[in-house]
Amino acid sequence: MTGPKVLALILAGGEGGRLDVLTQERAKPALPFAGVYRLIDFALSNCMHSGVWNVWVLQQYQPHSLTEHLANGRPWDLDRTRGGLRLLQPYLGRSESGWYKGNADAIYRNKTEIARFDPDLLLVLSADHLYKLDYGQVIERHLDHGGAATLVTTR
Repeated sequence: MTGPKVLALILAGGEGGRLDVLTQERAKPALPFAGVYRLIDFALSNCMHSGVWNVWVLQQYQPHSLTEHLANGRPWDLDRTRGGLRLLQPYLGRSESGWYKGNADAIYRNKTEIARFDPDLLLVLSADHLYKLDYGQVIERHLDHGGAATLVTTR
């Protein structure tokens, strides 16, 4: 038996305006951490170690800095024929277009692509939070309790 079809949606479009000069030339999720990593690496590593292989990154502000770092997803074993890493940016279309107006708008404006993918579960993750978490445990608990949504917090 296989598990549920999980799609991880990593929100990586924020400007990081409060960081001033640190984010003038790069996206906040592309900021270095400990001289080796970038902020987004934590969410991607959590996906990899949790067996979540369908990962979409919603980009917006200074996307080139993030695109260069993510390359094709190889450092996280996301360079796959099926699934893997997909980068999404705001686009001009017939209906809603232009910049996302926040996280909820970014998700809403990609609802057609998400529906086309048809996941059993959608993990919505932040690209600029630093933590280690097994999403498999979160998914299992969510399925066991049958809730409409599960929110992960810490004390």
